[in-house]
Amino acid sequence: MQVVVNKKTEEIICTEFFNGKAHDGTIYKATLAVLKRILVLADSGYRGIQHKHANTQYPFRHAEDAKHLTDEERKIYNKNIARQRMKIEHIIGRTKRFGIARERYRNRRKKFRLRYNLICGIVNFEKHA
Repeated sequence: MQVVVNKKTEEIICTEFFNGKAHDGTIYKATLAVLKRILVLADSGYRGIQHKHANTQYPFRHAEDAKHLTDEERKIYNKNIARQRMKIEHIIGRTKRFGIARERYRNRRKKFRLRYNLICGIVNFEKHA
């Protein structure tokens, strides 16, 4: 599942779903839901998308990933990205409060997309109410 959130308005913009255990990079390549001029703050599951989307930031796992940075600079960089992503993670956490994404979904798969999008609408509405 992929969720795109506007960081300024804190609204869920769009969602994308795949059956099974699809890799984040596979979902991104299949959807290409993000405009090129938008900054993408991704988690480390999206490593490699910088080749398709140049305006991408994600945390460096190892020192080999950030050869041009020292260990201290890499830690500061990762902490800065984590601070920026915190709002996004909280918004995704609000959708998990409903239990549909937190637990195994045991209903009809055809209805999952509709139900999750309705929950996203409720979360967006709660923010403005």
